[in-house]
Amino acid sequence: MKYKPLGRSGLIVSDLALGTMLYGETSERGTPKDVAKKQIDHYLDQGGNHIDCADVYAGGRSEEIVGEALKSKREHVVLATKVRFPTGQDVNAQGLSRRHIVNSLEASLKRLQTDYLDLFYMHCWDPVTPIEESLKAFEDLVTAGKVRYIGVSNFKAWQVMKSLGISEQNGWAKFIAAQYQYSLVKRDIEYEYTDLFESEGVGIVPWGPLGGGFLSGKYKPGENPHEGGRIATTAAHTEEAWERRNTDQNWNILQEVDALAKKYEASIPQIALAWLRHQPNVSSVILGARTFEQLEDNLGASNITLVPDELQKLEEASQLPEVYPYRMIEAYAQRKF
Repeated sequence: MKYKPLGRSGLIVSDLALGTMLYGETSERGTPKDVAKKQIDHYLDQGGNHIDCADVYAGGRSEEIVGEALKSKREHVVLATKVRFPTGQDVNAQGLSRRHIVNSLEASLKRLQTDYLDLFYMHCWDPVTPIEESLKAFEDLVTAGKVRYIGVSNFKAWQVMKSLGISEQNGWAKFIAAQYQYSLVKRDIEYEYTDLFESEGVGIVPWGPLGGGFLSGKYKPGENPHEGGRIATTAAHTEEAWERRNTDQNWNILQEVDALAKKYEASIPQIALAWLRHQPNVSSVILGARTFEQLEDNLGASNITLVPDELQKLEEASQLPEVYPYRMIEAYAQRKF
C-alpha cells in the first residue's frame, strides 16, 4: 500500500480507501455484515488506513457495521463520514443547517462507536442554508475536538471556491479533501475542478473509479448488462443508465485497459484503479467492492506502476471533448511577449 498526504495537510492516507456504501444494504447489491467485517480486517491487514462512510448508507447500518469492526482498531484508521441528505421524516432531518449537522454528527459518532471523526464531509450543496452557517458549524465541531478535518463533495466549482474564501476570511477550518466521481470513463471534473483543487490544496478522493461497474471487465459490446453486475443492480439500472456508458469511446477505453491488463497479468479493474492513482492531486481512491474477492482484486492496483507511454495511451483514449471556454483558454495559455 502507498501513502499520500490528504490535500495540503499533514494527514496521511493510503492511496486506496475502503468505501462502505454497500455495507448492510438489503438489496441484491448489498454486502452482508460478515463479509463487510472480513473486508475491513483484510483491508487493514494490507496496510490500508482510510475508511469512508456516510450517514445515509443503508440507513445508518453501514456505519454501525464499521463501528463494530473498528472497536479495537480505531486509532489506526482515518475515519470519514458525510452529512447532507435526509436521515428521517422530519423536515429538519436534512440539509446543512447547524441543527442537522450537529444531530447527524452525534448520531454518526454513536453508530461508529467513536468520539471523533478524522474527516467530515459536506455531502452536497444545500440551496436553503447559508453556506456561512454550515461552515461555522463545521468550524465549531473542529474546535470542540469532535472533527479533525473537513471535506466537500458534489459542490459546483464556484461553490467550493466561495466556501474556501469564507473559511479563509474568517480563519475557519478549510476543506482539505474533495469527493467527486472520477474514472477513465468519467473525467468531467478535469474541466474545472482539478485545477481548482491543486491550486487550493484540496486532495481529490475519487468515487466511482470503475465507472459504475463498466470498468469491471464484465461487459462486452453488443450485450446488455447482465444480472449481478453493478450496472444491473444500481438504483438507476435503466436503459438510459446503460446507454450513457455504451459508447464507442468507452469501448475503446476498455480495449486499451484490457491490453495493459494482459501485459501486467492484472485485472481490468486493477489497471483502471492504477490510472487514477497516477492522476495529479488524487490522494486516495475509494474502492466500492461488493464482495471480498472484488476487494482482494482491487487492492492489487497498489502494486501496479504505469509508465508514461501507457498513461498517454489511456489519456488519448479517454480524452474529453473540447468545449468553450476551456478550448479558448488553452489556446491562449502560452502568452507571447
